[in-house]
Amino acid sequence: MQSFHPSERSQLVRMPVDQVLIDGMLELPAKPAGLVLFAHGSGSSRHSPRNNFVARVLREAGLGTLLMDLLTPQEDRDYQTRFDIELLTRRLLLASHWVKENVQAAQLPLGYFGASTGAAAALRAAAAMGNRVQAVVSRGGRPDLAGQADLVKVRAPTLLLVGGLDTQVIELNQAAYALLSCPKKLSIVPGATHLFEEAGTLEQVASQAAGWFGQHLAAKG
Repeated sequence: MQSFHPSERSQLVRMPVDQVLIDGMLELPAKPAGLVLFAHGSGSSRHSPRNNFVARVLREAGLGTLLMDLLTPQEDRDYQTRFDIELLTRRLLLASHWVKENVQAAQLPLGYFGASTGAAAALRAAAAMGNRVQAVVSRGGRPDLAGQADLVKVRAPTLLLVGGLDTQVIELNQAAYALLSCPKKLSIVPGATHLFEEAGTLEQVASQAAGWFGQHLAAKG
């Protein structure tokens, strides 16, 4: 078990899952209101510049972040594994349990931030965790891949963020949104494509995510 002292703001951690070790970067502000676990999409990693930007904004808002690689480098080279939602979900659940055993982070309210296929894993994991996860945010995600059986079980307040020019993904998010019975919001970012590369669009994503987690995690702290 690893403990984190007040002076330790950032640490690379290794979590044992499925007979492999996955790496994560745990970063905690001085008095975190909650901890957000990032579930990266296909072909991405904890080094994703977009998710790191969002994570930095969340920390500035007083939230801890854990960016991690749910797949090993070898697994990530397999295209099919990238879309193995069941595997990604299991890894995210194991990482969540690891966090709960961590001395300093154990009592923090948990949230999930999912991108691309990671959004489906985040929602499936939220369905399994019940009230142990307090909020979910999806960025340009595929929540539809979580499947109807799990979407209807999600209790954590869920924010779906989609680019206004990402028309196919908007439709997929609308279908998933209709199945959610939790507190929910579907937010379409004008002028943004799938990766939110247009000027100012990623800032909107980060701002809305920080607001959502701030509202639903801080209230539980």
